[in-house]
Amino acid sequence: MTWTEITDVAALTDLLGEPVPRVRDKERPTLTDLDVAWLSSAPFCVLATSAADGSCDASPKGDPAGRLVHVIDEHTIAIAERPGNRRADGYRNILENPHVGLIFVIPGRGDTLRINGRARLVSDADFFDALEVKGHRPQIALVVSIEAVFHHCAKAFLRAQLWEPETWDPEAVVARRAVLAQRLERPEATIDELDEYYGPSYAEKLYAPPA
Repeated sequence: MTWTEITDVAALTDLLGEPVPRVRDKERPTLTDLDVAWLSSAPFCVLATSAADGSCDASPKGDPAGRLVHVIDEHTIAIAERPGNRRADGYRNILENPHVGLIFVIPGRGDTLRINGRARLVSDADFFDALEVKGHRPQIALVVSIEAVFHHCAKAFLRAQLWEPETWDPEAVVARRAVLAQRLERPEATIDELDEYYGPSYAEKLYAPPA
């Protein structure tokens, strides 16, 4: 296999070109009312982190719109953490390196909102009440001091046809979750057991601490 590798910024710029000024200069250090409205409507985001050694992680975060993110002020947001698999890869990274990148998604929208900043972990605060879902406050919260915020255009989502239902056939090629779990994570369990585990009762336990 052969390829031509890009090894410096000049070579990259030669291939991609320079961004037009409106794109180059669209970063802002603070939230506007439009950004706050977006965050209030977004039920999903991806959190990107990096450890001190440069190893990276990208973790999905989801909650009902209005309960995923709390806007503390124009410079600061907080994101709820709920019961999960306890790996906490991204949070371990943040304890070594506070720099984070976030992409906030609204279903049906091709454009997205990006926030870059510095994060810290908080085990309790007054705003936890604003992030309560089904009687459960967050386990912890990620507080992000914003350094850059801007909106991405829809090209990636349009290319992926992400919100076009006629393209959706999630089990046509990729095995369903129970099969993936049995092959890769829990070989001691049967497919029937895993189908039951990932069935309707799985959603009922989303906010309860793991047994």
